[in-house]
Amino acid sequence: MARLEVVPFSDEHLEDAAQLLAARHAGHREAEPLLSERFEEPAAAREELVAAWRTEGASGAAAFRDGRLVGYLLAAPRDVEVWGKNVWIEAAGHAVEKAEDVRDLYAAAAARWFEEERRRHYTLVPATDAALVDAWFRLGFGQQQAHGLREVPAHIDVRIPDGFDIRQPREEDIEALLAVDIALPAHQRGSPVFSTQPLPTADELRLEWRSTLAGDDEKVLIGFLDGRPVACWSISDGRLSSHHRGLARPESACYLGFASTLPDVRGSGIGVALTEAALAAAAEEGYAAMVTDWRVTNLLASRFWPKRGFRTTFVRLYRSIP
Repeated sequence: MARLEVVPFSDEHLEDAAQLLAARHAGHREAEPLLSERFEEPAAAREELVAAWRTEGASGAAAFRDGRLVGYLLAAPRDVEVWGKNVWIEAAGHAVEKAEDVRDLYAAAAARWFEEERRRHYTLVPATDAALVDAWFRLGFGQQQAHGLREVPAHIDVRIPDGFDIRQPREEDIEALLAVDIALPAHQRGSPVFSTQPLPTADELRLEWRSTLAGDDEKVLIGFLDGRPVACWSISDGRLSSHHRGLARPESACYLGFASTLPDVRGSGIGVALTEAALAAAAEEGYAAMVTDWRVTNLLASRFWPKRGFRTTFVRLYRSIP
């Protein structure tokens, strides 16, 4: 096999890199046809690639064999206050003909990130490409998040457990909803997730609820038990999600962006009923697909969502360099 040559990524690599990305996406769609077909076209793939390359702080590498581009890798930083000193390789950020070559691309590109003290590295990888996922694992990455999707059925029966009710929230519900809202981030801070995100204050939650009730970007469904709010599900247009963009978002998709249940009612069936109600609401709005995401170390979520029909399309992998 000819020797691999790795060079810094530049504008001159965009056209051939778009061909590689379109081919990767076409292979991904063979396993998950609900993903958008349009990115199988190099012109559409190129738009995503250009957006990644034009992101502030972007850098990367391109790989050649016998003078032909066979792989590329691009990354850019996100908000340091949220993610620490980081770089993200987004869904359009890498494509290779041979999975092993991503290791050489990362080796070349990561040297710069390390020098810049950006030691938290994230990458989105097609979950159905076992060889590619394995190549990233052998670079010291581990899985942090799963991105999933499923079809929105034309009709679904909402089976509400005895004693429960589902409706949209009202202004007078806000105080009682604070405990429901805090239940998810509080759970994420425990073992084995160990999230370091600070818990929101009651005042912050009140402001957020008032903003939500005043707007029309979200459809919020609340599960009540004997008149007490015990669970909250929220859906919005998929284009509002920062996690499901471009190649990772199906056409006509809504985003299930928040789901929280009080500990004392977990396992009661209200979460299943709220998922069914969310799917029914999505069908009424004309959506064809629903996307969501979850921490794989959140044992409850990582078991619940696949049982609700969500298939993992991308895995978010993470590496922290001491």
